[in-house]
Amino acid sequence: MSLNNFFDKDSFPTNASRGILAGFIGGLAGSALKSTVERFLQVRKIDEKSAQVKVMDQLAVKLTGTPIKLENEGIAEQLVNIPLGATVGAVYGYGKRDNTEVNILDGAILGGTTWASTHETSLPLMGLDRSPEKIPLKTQMHELLAHVIFGVTTEVVRGFVNEKLKQRLEEE
Repeated sequence: MSLNNFFDKDSFPTNASRGILAGFIGGLAGSALKSTVERFLQVRKIDEKSAQVKVMDQLAVKLTGTPIKLENEGIAEQLVNIPLGATVGAVYGYGKRDNTEVNILDGAILGGTTWASTHETSLPLMGLDRSPEKIPLKTQMHELLAHVIFGVTTEVVRGFVNEKLKQRLEEE
């Protein structure tokens, strides 16, 4: 199957495929920018491991019997962040498959709900993060800001890629 056939007509499968691909690419870009921003914002205590590193540590111990080395924690964190962000972006792109316009507010909502559903609820419930009441407000706001940047970037890139894919189809 060629790329042209994959995006052949203005149909549900075509819109879905284009939406998923555009969202996936947007999620990759959003994850990369979020990770960069988090290097400058205090999103946790200096000596505190992120939830991603805790998960990868548990996996490493089960597979190798030893935790991840300190110098490899940054890479391990991105091995969780990037695929997760791309997946969130793909699902988001599918949800917006018929909407070609970029809406910054939608991206901000994506980022805010991603933050709320992870850092404020599921991660503490799984024991991977402290309870929100035990995290300083400033730290929480930094984390929220990083997630909003993720969401807005995902939306802007999704819209751009979606439009370019649509233009390419119309030219053929």
